[in-house]
Amino acid sequence: MPISGNQVRAEPTAPSSRFLALLPGLPALLFVLITWQVVADGPLIRLDERASRELVHPDRYSELLADLGNVQVAVPVLAVALGYIAVRTRRAERWWLPVTAAALLMALVPALIIPLKDLTDRPGTPVVPPGTGYYPSGHTATAGIAYGCATLLLLPWLRTALARLTLVAVCVALVLGVGYGLVRRGYHWPLDVAASLCLCAVLLSSLWLFLRRGTADQPR
Repeated sequence: MPISGNQVRAEPTAPSSRFLALLPGLPALLFVLITWQVVADGPLIRLDERASRELVHPDRYSELLADLGNVQVAVPVLAVALGYIAVRTRRAERWWLPVTAAALLMALVPALIIPLKDLTDRPGTPVVPPGTGYYPSGHTATAGIAYGCATLLLLPWLRTALARLTLVAVCVALVLGVGYGLVRRGYHWPLDVAASLCLCAVLLSSLWLFLRRGTADQPR
């Protein structure tokens, strides 16, 4: 019996969809592992403290990089991107969906980070004043979600592969720069930043899958 073109195209998509659904799994597992080590004061904490001693070197450059994770800097960047997308898609069906999803994800950051800081109660590095609540890094999470959401929403509007690659590279450089600045300045332990990066990877991959499904469900 001959196989129609629709059948040939439909069969390979199922395993791919199942694979994509697992994307948030690995960073989620790493986040749980790091959090367990922080709470249990495990061996990773000793490595983390040694790495911090080697990396900390407060200077103006590291402070400027860390400031890119401030709410006052990162959130306005996301707001501009959301406004641009809203204007470009206002005539489309469900135009509000990507914009609303990204805004809600940004609002979710403090709702996740603040309870985790209270739960882990981790003290800061010797560079910062005595206190607790440094895990995970809120600045890293703010930068990751703000710049990451802006990138995910803007990517479909870029016409060339080079432009898309450049946008992703700038986003990655910004987020990693914030993390590096926080560790270099001594505002956070390396694991504080690593955990926030894992959390951002979970949230952003979930948003990407949600937006991908929303686009696929739209009538053509």
